[in-house]
Amino acid sequence: MGEGGWDDPGLPAQVGIASGGGVVYQAGRDLHVQPAAAPTVVWPVRVGVPPPVVEHYQDRVAPGQVVGEAACVVASGLGGVGKSQLVARHVLPMWRDPAVAVAVWVSARSRVAVVAAFAEAARRVLCERDPHIGNRAADDAAGLFREWLAATDRRWLVVLDDVQDPADLRDLWPPQGRVVVTTRLRDLAPPSRGHQIDLDVFSPDEAVSYLTGALGVAGREALDSVRGLADDLGRLPLALGQAAAFIRDDPLLTVAEYRDRFADRRRKLTDLAPTEDRLPEHQLAVAATWSLSIARADRAGPRGVARTLLELAALLDPAGTPLEVFVSSTVLTRLSRRGRPRPKWPVFPYVREGVDRGTVLTALSRLHRLNLITLRRAGSEGTVAVHALVQRAVRDTLTSRRLHTLAHFAADAIMDARPNTITIDPELTQSLRSAARAVEARTTPALWSPRAHPVLFYIGTSLGEEQQSAAAYAYFRELHRQATTRLGPDHVQTLIARNNSAFSCAEVEDPVTAVGEFEALLSDYVRVLGPVHPHTLVVRNNLASCRGSAGDHKGAVEELAVLLVDYLRVRGPDDDSTLRIRNNLAAHRRDMGDVRGAMEAFEMLLGDRLRVCGPDHPSTLTVRSNLADLRGKLGDPVAAAQEFQVLLADHERVLGPTHPDVLAIRWSLARLRGEAGDPAAAAAELTELLSDHVRLLGPDHRRTVDVRNDLAHWQRESEGARRP
Repeated sequence: MGEGGWDDPGLPAQVGIASGGGVVYQAGRDLHVQPAAAPTVVWPVRVGVPPPVVEHYQDRVAPGQVVGEAACVVASGLGGVGKSQLVARHVLPMWRDPAVAVAVWVSARSRVAVVAAFAEAARRVLCERDPHIGNRAADDAAGLFREWLAATDRRWLVVLDDVQDPADLRDLWPPQGRVVVTTRLRDLAPPSRGHQIDLDVFSPDEAVSYLTGALGVAGREALDSVRGLADDLGRLPLALGQAAAFIRDDPLLTVAEYRDRFADRRRKLTDLAPTEDRLPEHQLAVAATWSLSIARADRAGPRGVARTLLELAALLDPAGTPLEVFVSSTVLTRLSRRGRPRPKWPVFPYVREGVDRGTVLTALSRLHRLNLITLRRAGSEGTVAVHALVQRAVRDTLTSRRLHTLAHFAADAIMDARPNTITIDPELTQSLRSAARAVEARTTPALWSPRAHPVLFYIGTSLGEEQQSAAAYAYFRELHRQATTRLGPDHVQTLIARNNSAFSCAEVEDPVTAVGEFEALLSDYVRVLGPVHPHTLVVRNNLASCRGSAGDHKGAVEELAVLLVDYLRVRGPDDDSTLRIRNNLAAHRRDMGDVRGAMEAFEMLLGDRLRVCGPDHPSTLTVRSNLADLRGKLGDPVAAAQEFQVLLADHERVLGPTHPDVLAIRWSLARLRGEAGDPAAAAAELTELLSDHVRLLGPDHRRTVDVRNDLAHWQRESEGARRP
């Protein structure tokens, strides 16, 4: 049986909607229009919703900075530093205040989103004035809302959250009133008066306060773990919040265990954050926070340059790497197609031909503008710093093959960025060394394949050149251990690491210990490479020098005399190594007591150094220093002091005022002043020299201790000379 329908003849049949918003209905055969009720504005108007403020929120600016009298406030900073949270916290009182007629919160990542929000606000604010506002195109409605903001005397607030591109706001900037903008862009300039808040990561105290509150930890040991976790995560608020949520979700997981997982390079950031369903509605996972910015930076040409530079920076020191690394010939060549003749370097994706210094600087500036890096420029110099979590997120995207390629790329760039001068730049050297250590730590074992990269040896030798002998000794001992494991005990690079370790040992420990190490090492060198291999000759020289340092000057002279014959035969009389052996031989003859024989040898060597190297070569200056020292030993300290005064000026001009050789000249000059009868002048110069040694080498360095002892001696002599 079918079902029928009931028909109520008392109700007219609705047949449509009139253009003016009324209802069209049929009564019998006639059509009638029932006008729509006049629209009314429901005040206050709220469009959009601010994100909820997290628990244990850390307030970092005064309220007046965000919602003060300024027409526009721009909060800028790295993705994840808490810009939206900051603004939400400070605009919440206005959002709840019924006296604020209109408040709009726009997720402003695109122009479409801004237009849609403004159009919605127009429909709700202008419906009484323009009943047809709902039928207008979104662009037209958004423009009308902007005009209303310019003309109204009502209080209003507009928040443009996470602006990605200033072009998205073209012709949409609210003309006056309170506008608050959050953006990752550093240079977003509103067309009206206002100010900018540059928001950084939490301070150490803020980070600890947040974590202790979020995790509910207490006790000294727990606080130490919390501080360590804050440092691990670079004190980035978003990362701290997600780490705290991850730890809270697992009642058996401790802060220390989370840190162990974070330190595990095999884990990605996505493995250490809550699942998406557990994230707050307004948050993205840490790893996804910067993806849009990276893609935006890379879209501008040449395509691939910005991304490759960011990948390179992701392996370096997060605190800052010299700009020279990024504009080195290595980087410029390998980012250009014409620089890819070497098959061992895979093609970098999308990179076009003709990348020059200007191209790289433009790409770095783009990354800086998007807050993905911090580019600090000072003329032609500068540094590039990247937050550690941005680095981690970028590295998480790399395949093992790509990571291996980038590791060698970065190491080559570091070696290429070393200064070509003979002067020592401690600040640059330390920065390059930190960059090299970072690459090594983040890519091991890439730099050991197919053999040890030279940058691994540069780390230790740079420490030695800066007179950080103990650090160099510890480093080369570990390098030798790794080389033995990875390359084998008889590999030439393993032997070189042993040589460098023994050489540093002579500077740090008893030279007798170093003699034993060099004797064993020489036996292996002769067995593996032969007695006259260049590396073997270096070990023989080091062994002889260690004998002299241990007090056996006669044995050192005998070994160096035999070694000189081999150098003359193998390398020739004008080779730099041959000339070095002659210098060492003359020095040990002096220490043995043959002062006049040493004087003759140094005078002959000086002539050859001048002929082969020129007057300003460091080795020429060394020979001149040795001759001046001998003149003092021969009983003429006044003439020697005069020579050292000239030498000091030449050393400072050629090597720079902080070079170890310059410090040695100043030390010799101070001693000669005292020996010439002016102990007060010696004490005064040694006082200044001691301060420089402490600053450059440290208070416990062997040379610092020796200068301190010399100062005490000449101070006593000076006091004795003043007594009647």
